Amino acid sequence: MPFIKTIPDATGHTVNLFYEDLGMGNPVVFIHGWPLNHEMWEYQLSELPMQNMRCIAYDRRGFGKSDRPLKNYDYDTLADDLKSLLDQLELTNVTLVGFSMGGGEIARYIGKYGTERIEKVVLISAVTPYMLKTDDNPEGADKSAFDEMVQKISEDRPAFFTAFGKKFYGVDLFHQPVSQPMLDWNQSLCMMSSAVATMDCVRSFSETDFRKDVLKIKVPTLIIHGDADNIVPVTAGKRTSALLTHATYIEYEGTPHGLFITDKERLNADLIYFIGSKDANG
Repeated sequence: MPFIKTIPDATGHTVNLFYEDLGMGNPVVFIHGWPLNHEMWEYQLSELPMQNMRCIAYDRRGFGKSDRPLKNYDYDTLADDLKSLLDQLELTNVTLVGFSMGGGEIARYIGKYGTERIEKVVLISAVTPYMLKTDDNPEGADKSAFDEMVQKISEDRPAFFTAFGKKFYGVDLFHQPVSQPMLDWNQSLCMMSSAVATMDCVRSFSETDFRKDVLKIKVPTLIIHGDADNIVPVTAGKRTSALLTHATYIEYEGTPHGLFITDKERLNADLIYFIGSKDANG
């Protein structure tokens, strides 16, 4: 199985990150959401490599087949991990595609390292620009909501993921946009993560302010968000779009957070068009 080693931390330790590399052409790097792993991109990784795109998807530290350290789940470290992947695979002219928490990796990577290797950016249901409610960010969510998530994970992680998965895909008593086997598959991906990673990453994606990082994204950018997203509200996509006046913003009507499944055909079409376009965002 292919792995890359991350940049050594202050103690000299490295982490092995698993990745999948499919197709040929300009590289498209997929960064998964919480609490899943790179396998969430199954429908994108089945289609986009057929469109002359080299698709690379990796498991964040603590998730999937990657190593599971007991610390260092902050976004500076996660951005360093992304840099390790881009550097070691010697990727250029890259399109970065980040879903939910993965959008934060893109923002922090560009905030720290710029866009020398990056050609385009796609933010899907992303946690940018800032999730937490503060005096200067009144549209954010109360810290108590994230505290409750961590508490429930610590008490019964499988039960939390079961309830979270239904909310993730917009399932309720009257609306079943995905099948029970799909929910079961989602649960299996969630349970491949470590308990430490799932809890620490809640703190990371809820408490990290990406507003300054987002302003450094100068390359063509596509922002996609569902207006029925009950995990990361559509206001996040709108606010990120307001900071990036050059970005293309697409809102999916009636669509929940997990649109990579519920709206996979439309998402694939939008990705193929944007990535293949020579004049995206002008």
